[in-house]
This record gives sequence, structure tokens and C-alpha cells, in this order.
Amino acid sequence: MKPGIHPTYRYVVFQDTSSGDTMLTKSTIETAETTTWTDGNEYPLAKVEISAFTHPFFTGQMKIVDTAGRVERFERRYGRRKGAEAQDESTESTEATEAESAAAE
Repeated sequence: MKPGIHPTYRYVVFQDTSSGDTMLTKSTIETAETTTWTDGNEYPLAKVEISAFTHPFFTGQMKIVDTAGRVERFERRYGRRKGAEAQDESTESTEATEAESAAAE
């Protein structure tokens, strides 16, 4: 291997921030934090939102991740999608038609 171009492959502790579970594995991820593992050694700490401990595929339970703020921020910056606007308009017109037919009865 050519020296100086490959990242360091080392033990890293990954912590699932939603459940608090941790696992020790090897990775090349760069981290600023460290933690002490159960064996008494200090390892780099990488925090993740979803892991095998909390992912719906592995747990069989659906979990809602807070992405509403991200979607709203995206829509403020770039506007709503054309398909979403058309869908909202068709929903409103359908509701208006149902209200008119109910009032006519």
C-alpha cells in the first residue's frame, strides 16, 4: 500500500442517540469525542441517530424521526414542489364539492 493516503482503521464506539445503546467496531470515521469502553480503554465516539438497535427493519416497530423541521426549512428555501401544490388544490376542490353537495341535500 502507498503510505500516507489511507485513513486510519481503528476501533470506534458508535452510540445510538435515540436509545443510548453503544457498540464497539472498527471504522475509519474521524471523531472529536472519546469515551471509555467497558474494557477500560478509551476509544473515539461517533454518535448516530439510527442504528440496528432502533431501525424499524431490525426492531419491527415504526419510529417517527423528527424530519418535519427539515422539510419545512427546505420548503421555505426552495418553495413547495409542483406535485404537492397540485395535490393540495385537488384535495381542496374535492372537499369544497363534498361540502356543496352536503349543503344541497
